[in-house]
Amino acid sequence: MTERREAVLDAVLALLVEKGEAALTMAAVAQRASCSKETLYKWFGDRDGLLSATVRWQASKVRAGSYDRHHFDAGALRESLEAFAGGWLKVIASETSIALNRVAIGQAETLGGIVLANGRFAIGERLKPLLVDARDAGLLAFDDAEETFRTFFGLVGRDAQIRLLLGDRLVLDEAVIAGDARRATEQFLALYGAAKTPGEAG
Repeated sequence: MTERREAVLDAVLALLVEKGEAALTMAAVAQRASCSKETLYKWFGDRDGLLSATVRWQASKVRAGSYDRHHFDAGALRESLEAFAGGWLKVIASETSIALNRVAIGQAETLGGIVLANGRFAIGERLKPLLVDARDAGLLAFDDAEETFRTFFGLVGRDAQIRLLLGDRLVLDEAVIAGDARRATEQFLALYGAAKTPGEAG
């Protein structure tokens, strides 16, 4: 992903926030991003391809923390889970994600599938290797990685996303996000942790 393509995808998100999905044409994006329609077609194929790339770009901002698989301990697991949770909460609280998800709900048969495949499902595939590595290291105990991810996802998001989509003025500043990420991680480790984290007694 080059800086020029990132600028195009940022233009798509800005148009969605400002004018809604109906204004999202290849011509409008080309004008907003100061490039030609031919370039857009070359890079993304068509409008659906452009939307898919935009969702992937937005979802790519949600990452787990880095860790060394060969020296993976409880502290690194906690840090990675909190990084993922904080990143996801920050993304869903942004005006761009709210606009994108509202459009996806209204166009569930078309854009909804794009958002699921390149957003929620892609994010899951990004975190599940961390969960499996943690299990292999004896830090987590679970049978099904997808089910375990869904549990963590639910603990992190709770009802925040639906409230934001419905217009609730939910405050998710950095302090709130950090606290929610920490809480979700602690709850998740209480459910699936197979080893005590540093400082825990018992």
